[in-house]
Amino acid sequence: MIMTTTNTIDHKTIKTYKGIVTGEAILGANIFRDFFAGIRDIVGGRSGAYEKELQSARKLAFEEMEMKANSVGANAIVAIDIDYETIGANGSMLMVSVSGTAVLAE
Repeated sequence: MIMTTTNTIDHKTIKTYKGIVTGEAILGANIFRDFFAGIRDIVGGRSGAYEKELQSARKLAFEEMEMKANSVGANAIVAIDIDYETIGANGSMLMVSVSGTAVLAE
């Protein structure tokens, strides 16, 4: 599956637009508790443990979006947008959402 943030794919022609596809992943309150418990992991202003959890959530969101694109017969997703939002009481959860346009490209 070709995935890109651009509206086109180099050396390919978009033949059919299959529709918008999305994927979401939510990190619950436990990640924040674990984050603060593992504050010693911070080096140079960055937390390796927290970044690893965000990468995992982003990967899950992309996998979900790709499955949806496959289910409509697409072989690529263009114009991908990635968002990070805090949700829940007092922003206790973090949501990673991705969306794009599923296409058939040749």
